[in-house]
Amino acid sequence: MPRAKGKRAIDGDTIEIVSGLKIRIAGYDAPELDQRGGKAAKQQLSKLIKGKTLGVSNELGTSYGRSVRRVTVKGKPIPKLMQKKTR
Repeated sequence: MPRAKGKRAIDGDTIEIVSGLKIRIAGYDAPELDQRGGKAAKQQLSKLIKGKTLGVSNELGTSYGRSVRRVTVKGKPIPKLMQKKTR
């Protein structure tokens, strides 16, 4: 899986990498920022990705102008890491 450096979390299921590409994480749906749990999801995702080397799959599709891709941290899929933290 190609690598990229995480820049920031845009919300609980969308990130931006250092190249400027905005990625919607495949296999995970977080609450919107104005919904209950939305800000907490964004904060948790930020802790997982900011400044870290990420595994980023090839594009699986697009959603609202974002590239949909699988993303991993240290080989672990972000959806599993996020679900573990929010339980």
